[in-house]
Amino acid sequence: MDRQFLVAQPDTVYVGDITSIPTDEGWFYLAVLIDLYSRAVVGWAMSDRMTAQLANDALMMAIWKRKPTPGLMLHSDRGSQYASGLYQKTIKDYAFVCSMSRKGNCWEREAYPWGVMPRQRASSTP
Repeated sequence: MDRQFLVAQPDTVYVGDITSIPTDEGWFYLAVLIDLYSRAVVGWAMSDRMTAQLANDALMMAIWKRKPTPGLMLHSDRGSQYASGLYQKTIKDYAFVCSMSRKGNCWEREAYPWGVMPRQRASSTP
C-alpha cells in the first residue's frame, strides 16, 4: 500500500485485521474488513478459533454486501490467516489485489481497523 491511507472512492481499498476478545466463555476472535474510504465495516466474522476460514468469512461477507469490482486492494498484516491458500484463492478468484504490510512494520497499523475505529470494551453487561 506504500502508506497511502487516503482513498478517493469507496470499495477500492479494504483493510483487514483480527482481534481477540476475552469473554466469560473463553476467547473469541473477530475478523473485520473496513473500507478505507468511508471507514465503514464492510465484512466481519467471529469464531472461537483464529483460522483462515475466519478471515475468509469476513471477506465473503464484504463481497456479498458490497459487490466490489476486480482490482479491489485488500490490505492486511502477514498473519497466517491472510497468507493462507484459502484466503489467497478467494482474492485470486475475484481478481482482487493482495497487499500485506512489510515484515515487522508496526507503523502501518494506523490503517488497520483497530487503529481507525474506536476500541470498545466487550462486556456481558448491558
